Amino acid sequence: MAQLNPTDVSPRRVLFICTHNSARSQMAEGLLRSLGGNRFKAFSAGTEATRVRPEAIAVMAELGIDISRQESKTLDRYLGEPFDAVITVCDAANEACPVFFGVTERRHWSFPDPSKANGTEAERLATFRTVRDAIRDRIQADLLDNGTETSHGLIRHSIMGE
Repeated sequence: MAQLNPTDVSPRRVLFICTHNSARSQMAEGLLRSLGGNRFKAFSAGTEATRVRPEAIAVMAELGIDISRQESKTLDRYLGEPFDAVITVCDAANEACPVFFGVTERRHWSFPDPSKANGTEAERLATFRTVRDAIRDRIQADLLDNGTETSHGLIRHSIMGE
């Protein structure tokens, strides 16, 4: 029996969704693209499209990840495309998320909306950093490190483990 070469396995397609596709889902896309290397293809979308928040771009640049060329997109662009995982990163998007047929994993990760932060620029950036770091930790724990990898390389967790 031929042994599977890891380079022959296609990358896992992961779609991150939030309401405006302006901060949380954009940061998640950039983080998974950077941390996951060629094991993943990361995408993001929103139930509405707006713009990528400059604060999100700034705090990602602090990690050496450039999301300045990413654009805010609606879910319509991805309906009908195959994904291994669809992950909502805000509660409103979780409620409004359409069904993606054929998706192996449907997850919800609730993160606070950093775009609602008030205060000085430094205080707002600190909020964005906190959310960025929480997203990075969740990607690391749920997609890259823990659990048992499936034959496709995507980590599965029990419903109770969510």
